[in-house]
Amino acid sequence: MKNTPFTQKHIALGAKMAPFAGYNMPISYSGINDEHAAVRKNAGVFDVSHMGEFILKGPDALDLIQRVTSNDASKLTNGKAQYSCLPNEQGGIVDDLIVYCIEENKTYMLVVNASNIEKDWNWILKHNTRNVEMHNISDKTCLLAIQGPNATKMLQPLTDMDIMNLKYYTFAKGKFAGVDNVLVSATGYTGAGGVEIYFEDSNGAADKIWDAIFEIGAPQGLKPIGLGARDTLRLEMGYCLYGNDIDDTTSPLEGGLAWITKFSKDFTAKEILEKQKTEGVKRKLVGFEMIERGIPRHDYLIKDVSGNTIGKVTSGTQAPSLGKAVGLGYVTVDHAALDSEIFIDIRNTPVKAKVVKIPF
Repeated sequence: MKNTPFTQKHIALGAKMAPFAGYNMPISYSGINDEHAAVRKNAGVFDVSHMGEFILKGPDALDLIQRVTSNDASKLTNGKAQYSCLPNEQGGIVDDLIVYCIEENKTYMLVVNASNIEKDWNWILKHNTRNVEMHNISDKTCLLAIQGPNATKMLQPLTDMDIMNLKYYTFAKGKFAGVDNVLVSATGYTGAGGVEIYFEDSNGAADKIWDAIFEIGAPQGLKPIGLGARDTLRLEMGYCLYGNDIDDTTSPLEGGLAWITKFSKDFTAKEILEKQKTEGVKRKLVGFEMIERGIPRHDYLIKDVSGNTIGKVTSGTQAPSLGKAVGLGYVTVDHAALDSEIFIDIRNTPVKAKVVKIPF
């Protein structure tokens, strides 16, 4: 199992640790509900250094990105980022990712899921027919996500960058807590506002930045947050988790990601996805809330009123901010309309739920 530069800090803080994507990661510190509330109401720090980062450089870097991703990266200018996905040849999803434009038409950073680093790297490499310079900087890159309504206000004294006014899906580069060449972005996965801080793990930078953040933030109620609360926070927003809600067998159109699928350019499986768009998909990812008591879990079957299986749950939880159980799941299109009555099979008992709009 790999460690992040912050693993010993998590252990010293009494975090409950567990393996995640090959890393020893903190799942919770004070409890998922407490940590969830801290992020929704104030601010919390996530160690997400397990995520993958690739740098693509050169005159053909944009061309390569355009061919392997579904969104239109030509719209990106310096300091802008974009959510996208890597379609496979069958129209499924290799991974979802964020594309950062460091220097227009020249240098880009791709941020990918921890469990897919090798798979994504090989996939992009396979399509790199024009010798684009590629660097996998995952192992030497630290990533902290400081999320919550008060996050940027707490962190602003640590930098000259105007992070309090960073627009959603933009970023800045500069000095942070005395460390040079730090990238600060606003692409949060919690729906609570805040920033992500990328920097190289060298010359004690990890300790310096972590300590500075907590020195300034702890007196204002800043807390360390584990992956457990990260999951409940993203689920309340209806954000997809790769491996649960989207994967190699689900298309972006089925997964509610038509908005990042742009047919104005050529990319992998464009024809398959265009056909899906024209003919319509047979199943859709929907959000639902439980009407009767019960908590939906990954892979629970979804049934109709007659007991026929119409899909399955991909993510589910008792949502701490909402006070009710919610989930995401794929259902046949005729059961995907808002307010459709569905039943979650919980230990062989059909428990009533209804399709609702996301974010919940």
